[in-house]
Amino acid sequence: MNTYIRTNTNFKSIQRRKRRIEKQQSSLRPNKVINLRAVVCPRCRGKCISRDLSKFYTRDLLDLRISTGGIRRWVIHYRTPLHHCIDCDKPFVPRTFKEKPRFGHGLMSWAIDQHIGNRITYQNLEKTVKDYFSLPVDFNGFYYLKTRAAEYYSITYDNLRCKLVQGPMIHVDETKIDLQKGSGYVWVITNMEEVFYLYRNGREANFLHELLDGFNGVLISDFYAGYDSLPCRQQKFLIHLIRDINEDLLKYPFDHELKDIATPFGKLVRSIIGTVDRFGLKSSHLCKHKDAVDAYMDSLKEKTCKSDIAGKYSKRILKYRSKLFTFLDFDGVPWNNNNAEHAIKPFAKYRRITNGKVTEPGLRSYLVLMSLYQTCKYKEIPFLDFMLSKARDIDSFAARR
Repeated sequence: MNTYIRTNTNFKSIQRRKRRIEKQQSSLRPNKVINLRAVVCPRCRGKCISRDLSKFYTRDLLDLRISTGGIRRWVIHYRTPLHHCIDCDKPFVPRTFKEKPRFGHGLMSWAIDQHIGNRITYQNLEKTVKDYFSLPVDFNGFYYLKTRAAEYYSITYDNLRCKLVQGPMIHVDETKIDLQKGSGYVWVITNMEEVFYLYRNGREANFLHELLDGFNGVLISDFYAGYDSLPCRQQKFLIHLIRDINEDLLKYPFDHELKDIATPFGKLVRSIIGTVDRFGLKSSHLCKHKDAVDAYMDSLKEKTCKSDIAGKYSKRILKYRSKLFTFLDFDGVPWNNNNAEHAIKPFAKYRRITNGKVTEPGLRSYLVLMSLYQTCKYKEIPFLDFMLSKARDIDSFAARR
């Protein structure tokens, strides 16, 4: 490096310019100066306090002011003198000064919106905030903002789970992710408006008993056996079953027993979907197919299959007999799990960027904020506007709008 500096004169000017910019960023001109003083000693609660005006402590709060017209840097400079309690003879600094954060809510909201909504990495955020706002926020600063935002909105996160449990229906799905140390599964629980992500170290679904305690609606899921023990009405994703049958029909085109199972099943499903296309998900119209479903199941029960693949599907359909056509008895309950699979997609995009790089605490914080972002998206609420409002209830914020 020394040889390079001595042989390239331009490099010295570049380094000087870089140091000058860093010095300017470290001593930002404040937009507002606030002097803080304490009137009560935090130790003895005494009120006889002297202040040393020759010794001040200072702290800058870095923030952004965001409006429809643009974004402006905003710096608040806090000052406080050294306090001395005469009663207990102890020096101290006001608690209000110590509790002042390094970064403001506007900067936090902007950073989280960019990171969650636009999938901007911390490195790119660091460059952007320095180039456009001259704010000295590094990688660790943005990681802290994400953690702080997740703690601030933990109440909102818990409320989303409660609303899902109190609803008439939920969709559930899971997907794997690799971490810096080990791997785990991200689960998504959603309905038509709320979305709830959470991380678990394994794929075991026992935690759902506690998470969904009190849920009396219909659970829509795939055929993963972990869901079967949940004490609620369930609707299995018929598309997965139809897909598997079609794939095996292509593999075994001369298996007549498999065709005898698949042909009437396909005819039954097509007739039901025709009713859905015409009248929607209305049980008053769908219930007329229940006799046809019972007749198909009874005929399948009487079949003796010699083909292994046909026997496998016969057992599978009969095993989930009570969970394949639950939607016929309810209004608005779909026969697919599209909502959960749709909610998985934005996380899958994030996983492609960070797979194997993210830590477990970082992922948990991200999922809290991702739950808020997707819920706002489903409710057609601008995520940045919600965060800037400092509200913690999405429905109340939507009502005010």
